[in-house]
Amino acid sequence: MKIKPLGDRVVLKKVEAEEKTASGIILTGAAKEVPQFAEVVAVGSGIVDGKEVQMELSVGDKVIYNKYAGTEVKLDNEEFIVLKQEDVVGVIC
Repeated sequence: MKIKPLGDRVVLKKVEAEEKTASGIILTGAAKEVPQFAEVVAVGSGIVDGKEVQMELSVGDKVIYNKYAGTEVKLDNEEFIVLKQEDVVGVIC
């Protein structure tokens, strides 16, 4: 099953949280920090209220997004987040 975003929305696949720190300490489930990094897996058409919005993101881009933005969706045992392009704060180069 696939998700096709509408308008100026994008679908991101969350990146897994690190299981150990840089110094080698293994983190339990509760101690893991939820990452705000993700990969773009789908991009909307860019049409909002009959006007075209330039979509600056492409499938495959690695991005950073606002912490509380979007809607989390679990589909086929994978977690995705659907959010507006404006909630993406940067692309990782």
